[in-house]
Amino acid sequence: MIEINATMVAQVLNFLILAAILRALAYKPVARMLQQRSDKIRETIDKADADKKAAEETLRQYKSQLADAQRRAQEIVDKAELTARQEREVLVAETKKEIDRMKQNAQAEIENERNRAFEQMKAEIVSLSLAAAEKIVEKNLTSKENDKLVGDFISGLDKDMFDEAK
Repeated sequence: MIEINATMVAQVLNFLILAAILRALAYKPVARMLQQRSDKIRETIDKADADKKAAEETLRQYKSQLADAQRRAQEIVDKAELTARQEREVLVAETKKEIDRMKQNAQAEIENERNRAFEQMKAEIVSLSLAAAEKIVEKNLTSKENDKLVGDFISGLDKDMFDEAK
């Protein structure tokens, strides 16, 4: 059994005094320190949540800006393609007009050359015809008969040449 004596009472009293001193000096400051630490951790968690929300909002804004920038870039590309297509069509039309004009000029030049060659050939034929006629017809014709003979010959040539040219 347990004996209660003065030593035991002194030990119990010493234990209670020590517990009261420890409570006053150690327990309250440690509890206060633990509470402060808990508050600080809670603040850090709250700040981290707020930072996370801010980061998500910033990310959303960046995504929105990126989508807008991509849309504007696509509009610029589309506009550039349209402008290039229109300019190409204008250049093609101008080139076709220039080709048509060049064809018309070439045809007119060919026609002029043909007419000039025809006139040149006609003049040569007339002079050759006169020379041949003088040699063939050695009789002396009057100038009126000579003019009639040449005119008939040229009329016949003109008719034949125009028929061939067509």
